Amino acid sequence: MSATAWRKRAACRGLDAEIFFPAPDDEAGAAEAKAVCAACPVRQPCLEHALAAREREGIWGGTTERERRRIIRQRRKSA
Repeated sequence: MSATAWRKRAACRGLDAEIFFPAPDDEAGAAEAKAVCAACPVRQPCLEHALAAREREGIWGGTTERERRRIIRQRRKSA
C-alpha cells in the first residue's frame, strides 16, 4: 500500500473532519472520534502517518496528540 493509499479505505472518509479535531479538554468529542477509529481497517497506517508527520492536533489512528507523544517517547526508549 502506498504512503497515502490507506486514506481511501479510512472509516473517517466522507465524515465531517471536525469530529476528529475536538477541543483539547473535550473528552466526549475525543471518544466519538476514537469510536470511528476503533472500527477502521487502516487505523495503524493512519497512526504511523501521524507519528511520522508529528501531527500536533486531532485524533489520528485512534490517538490524541498526548497519546502520540507518549508512543514516540516509548519508541525512543526501546530503540
